[in-house]
Amino acid sequence: MSRKPDAGLTRSALSKTMRLAALAPPLLLTACNWAVLDPKGFVGASDVTILIDSVIIMLAIVVPTIVATLAFAWWFRASNTRAVHRPDFFYSGRIEMVVWGIPLLVIMLLGGVAWIGSHELDPAAPLPGDKQPLEIQGVSLDWKWLFIYPNQHVATVNQLMLPVGVPIHFSLSSGSVMTAFFVPQLGSMIYTMNGMVTRLNLRADDAGTYYGEASHFSGDGFSDMHFDVHALPPDQFAAWVKSAQGAGQTLDAASYGTLAKQGVPSAPTTYGAVEPALFQQIATQKLPPGPGPDTGRPNATVSPRTSQ
Repeated sequence: MSRKPDAGLTRSALSKTMRLAALAPPLLLTACNWAVLDPKGFVGASDVTILIDSVIIMLAIVVPTIVATLAFAWWFRASNTRAVHRPDFFYSGRIEMVVWGIPLLVIMLLGGVAWIGSHELDPAAPLPGDKQPLEIQGVSLDWKWLFIYPNQHVATVNQLMLPVGVPIHFSLSSGSVMTAFFVPQLGSMIYTMNGMVTRLNLRADDAGTYYGEASHFSGDGFSDMHFDVHALPPDQFAAWVKSAQGAGQTLDAASYGTLAKQGVPSAPTTYGAVEPALFQQIATQKLPPGPGPDTGRPNATVSPRTSQ
């Protein structure tokens, strides 16, 4: 003879399952890095302001809708004899005004925030301030990042050194397929494309080490295509430049050809001298681009000239 499950035990098990389910999202978030929500620069902080303002504006629709759904469900429950059933009702101008007016106002407000923010944070627009920007030329390769300091005549691979408080003017291109440059705590992800140069202005306002990455899939080594951003006080940055200039290695067309071969470096590299106009040769394709990721098909070729 079968025995029915105890109702008390069933409710207890269900309650325990619900509690565990409620704890799951916070536990999963403990492994997350806040990054974007922990800005360390002017652009990143402005991005967070726009994000938070947009969420608050959207809550003006989300919260009342949730409250109204619960209120309607409670009021029009079967046991409520005070709820009036009106099967002939089909139109109310006041209800239409609320239903359409509030979303329209929210959309207008969100559009204004996005419009103003996108213009003020245009990646190519200079950042406010009276300090002379530092020029850095970046090249995405398979699967590494090359950063050239044209005025300091040094270069690094998978390591970006920045002076705190100084605007950085990036000129970015690709020596292979298209990908994207992104330092979450500094803001403004932007694409790099072969045969093209994109401009980006950032500034690190706090000293520290930040995570940088390629945020667009570009082949087998994509997951290892990241770099450290070291934001240093100006005097320490000047000391680093001086020590880098004595590194001994020279980055020229020949060494660039070796560097451009597919692979993930085991450690960051520094070049103490850079051939003049090397970045222009890369961006204008005078130095041939890399082959790009293999598709896996026999005799397959992939054109890295994604910008054409």
